[in-house]
Amino acid sequence: MEYKYNKNNINQDLIKYIESTIFPKYELNEAAHNIKHILSVINRSFEISKNYDIDLNLVYVIAAYHDIGHHIDRNNHEKISADIMIKDENLNNFFTKEELCIIKDAIEDHRASTGIEPRNIYGKIVSAADKNLTIDDAISRTYFYTKKHNPNFSEQEVLEEIYNHLDKKFGKNGYAKIYIKDEQFENFKKELILLLKDKTTFFEKVNEVLKTAKGEQ
Repeated sequence: MEYKYNKNNINQDLIKYIESTIFPKYELNEAAHNIKHILSVINRSFEISKNYDIDLNLVYVIAAYHDIGHHIDRNNHEKISADIMIKDENLNNFFTKEELCIIKDAIEDHRASTGIEPRNIYGKIVSAADKNLTIDDAISRTYFYTKKHNPNFSEQEVLEEIYNHLDKKFGKNGYAKIYIKDEQFENFKKELILLLKDKTTFFEKVNEVLKTAKGEQ
């Protein structure tokens, strides 16, 4: 598995368990929530965590489980993912009951569309790390998500959905908020808002991104 940040501060047995047992389950998710996304969130979570005095083992597990239930019910995946985690008795070998409660709350709170501030710092970190940081990623993830869940959409309807979703989520009055300082996300959001002002330019960008994204599938 590819990690951008140093894993030496994480329990190595925990890493082995997550990589061998949990990561393979992400094959059940569509492309927008697959293992590539999970590793991205883990890396971003580690990066953000540098600014806080926290346990990286908790951060790692929260990021690793946060979308594991997405293929079961995407509309309630945060609760399902938290439930899968808390029922995983193997985690009792690594965490106390109190720590597992912190992990559960953070997974439940990570989803941007709830509009609710995460209850603990771990939830705030992983929720922030779960946000897109590049326009290319935002477009490609929305495309594959839309194609998966709206198979009857024409290509033009898919393009319109990408525009509407990104505007609703990251636009000027978008619901995606973060509760810790993250300049990378703020810069991404400003760039996207500017692009959304002109639909023609936006769709040109989408077509450009999708040529690459489809080739990687």
